[in-house]
Amino acid sequence: MSNQLAFQQAKKNNFKRLEQYVPIVDRVHGASHPEFHQVSKVFNAILKKSNEAGVEKPELKEEFSQLRQITNNYEVPGDVCESYEAVYKMLEEVDKAYSV
Repeated sequence: MSNQLAFQQAKKNNFKRLEQYVPIVDRVHGASHPEFHQVSKVFNAILKKSNEAGVEKPELKEEFSQLRQITNNYEVPGDVCESYEAVYKMLEEVDKAYSV
């Protein structure tokens, strides 16, 4: 599968739930995990660029690089809920599909 198709599939599989989960996780965990505010910002930038690109593959290398740095390569903190963990797993899946 081409990397554009892999990314489009990962986007289709994950973006709708990410759009729901990210603001909630940010609100619930932002005080004790301020790095998640940055995760939310970067995800919103990814979402915007992806929507603007339509079926084309957007340029997101910088955003995924930022996410890997902010999240320590999507390492889930030990004191968070399943939704927080799900967000990191979905973001990592989209990142890997983009980078294929």
